[in-house]
Amino acid sequence: MTTFEIRRSVQIVLFVGLILPFFLLTGCDQPEVESGVTYTIPEQPELPTGYNPKPGWSTSEFAVAAANPLATDAGYQIIRAGGSAIDAAIAVQLVLSLVEPQSSGIGGGAFILAWDGDEIHAYNGRETAPSAADENLFLDDDGTPLPYASAVRSGLSVGVPGTFALLKTAHENHGILPWEELFTPAILLAENGFNLGPRLHSLLENDEALKNDDIARAFYYDDEGNALSTGTNLKNPAYAEILRNVAQHGISAFYEGSVAADIVSRVSSHERPGVISEADIAAYPALDLRTEAMCNVWREYEICGFPPPSSGHITIMQMLYILENLDPVDEPLADSVPTAEWLHQFMEASKLAFADRNQYIADPLFVEAPVGNWQSMLNSDYLADRSTLVTDTSMGTAEPGNPGDFYSAYGVQIQQPESGTSHISIVDRDGNAVSMTTTIESGFGSRIMSDGGTGLAGGFLLNNELTDFSLTPTDDDGNPIANRVEPGKRPRSSMSPTLVFKKDSGEFVASVGSPGGAAIIHYTAKALIGMLDWGLNAQEAIDLPNFANFNGPSVLEEGYFSASVIEALEAMGHEVDVRALTSGLQAIQRTDDGYFGGADPRREGVVMGD
Repeated sequence: MTTFEIRRSVQIVLFVGLILPFFLLTGCDQPEVESGVTYTIPEQPELPTGYNPKPGWSTSEFAVAAANPLATDAGYQIIRAGGSAIDAAIAVQLVLSLVEPQSSGIGGGAFILAWDGDEIHAYNGRETAPSAADENLFLDDDGTPLPYASAVRSGLSVGVPGTFALLKTAHENHGILPWEELFTPAILLAENGFNLGPRLHSLLENDEALKNDDIARAFYYDDEGNALSTGTNLKNPAYAEILRNVAQHGISAFYEGSVAADIVSRVSSHERPGVISEADIAAYPALDLRTEAMCNVWREYEICGFPPPSSGHITIMQMLYILENLDPVDEPLADSVPTAEWLHQFMEASKLAFADRNQYIADPLFVEAPVGNWQSMLNSDYLADRSTLVTDTSMGTAEPGNPGDFYSAYGVQIQQPESGTSHISIVDRDGNAVSMTTTIESGFGSRIMSDGGTGLAGGFLLNNELTDFSLTPTDDDGNPIANRVEPGKRPRSSMSPTLVFKKDSGEFVASVGSPGGAAIIHYTAKALIGMLDWGLNAQEAIDLPNFANFNGPSVLEEGYFSASVIEALEAMGHEVDVRALTSGLQAIQRTDDGYFGGADPRREGVVMGD
């Protein structure tokens, strides 16, 4: 029998200008679950919204970084009990599903990169399109694509969830503690309640569509339709019951029986019903979720990321390689803000990379890589040639290239909104590392909630991942879109879980990733450049202002860039869009004394470790 040893109830100090701790105590008893594992619910900080400066955290033995303090603490307690990095990631994910339901959960999917000290293992838990889905899924009767928001907030958008199958597969290969013990933190928090924070309250209050779901409305809102207030002790008995069953009986308790039936019922009874079936759900665990990480050398580092259906690694590495081919900017940073000269090069590199992404990248089981190999898109000669397109002025909109003289019959997918997601970075006592990015796609997913057939209050939210496919199956010329809907296909993703190693020694350097839709790519690239090129620590790199280009306007995070920087970019021909870019980066880097972790000041995340 394993006992979680807790020597401190709070190891979290949140910075708001000066150090200002605010705590809301749960004041509830701490019962044991059936496995006999004791888990102590920590004091719960009342978290401010907006920008919340973080100090960065130094640890000597291990580190856990996640998007919510309760989730981080769950992973921390699991490692303190002797668990592995994967064990901790499972506990973190299960708590995130409860306390950060808008971003990820058991109704969605994820990618995991796991380093075991010798090799990298990649696990693909991306959702799949139902067997009855086809390329016309999001077209109305006259062949016009549905408005994006209408497609998202419908049963049509729900893909077959992959998270539980992913977690089970990873645990079978890298777990130490028994499967059922990893559920203890989430079960006890769901039964005893957690304090609803201001971020979740604000998101609930401002999401009108979620109130249209009867289960979600009864659970998250009062009788007048107002979001439950900050500090409300929110219990989720339906979620606790679902977790107990999966802990005791395995993932078949999710993929078969009452949970699967309730998912189908909720989707099929929506006013815009979807086509998912119980057979689709039951078939998911039989999929082989193992794949091969993509690793590429950049300077003195080897950067490893996820292959298609993720577009993250390929697009990031294209950007880094194109930048490397350009004349270096004398002053890339001024007062911790990128200069106009450097931003110009980054934005142009982004345009070129996104042009290729939008033409070529999709589920590799359905789409052929250029010249049969995704590494062709990272060929040094090809990207050296692409970099010659970057001049002193903006190119406007980039055209896709032709890696390896590859003829593509695919059309270019137009840019569609992407959002949501959460990231987890962990290094355990043995030096095993995890980079995991997880999502239900849009904030609160499809806005459809399932109680798993329990009849109890609460439950979990279903994803809207199918709107990551192109809503239109062809371009204006009738060419098929690579990332169109097809039965059993996984939609293209921007999730970019990343592990970094020293090129020569193979020593672990960093784990990093972020939420943020398509801007995940830019956020992760920013953190990598900050840590590996500019010599910043993880927190300093995360703190840098955000910037992005999706092969159109150059987007700058509001509140950071001076008028002179914006004017200089406009003088180079950029259309500049200044707006919120709310990343959620988590990063852990190896130091001479152990590890240093950073968490994004734009969200609630923290780092914990010994």
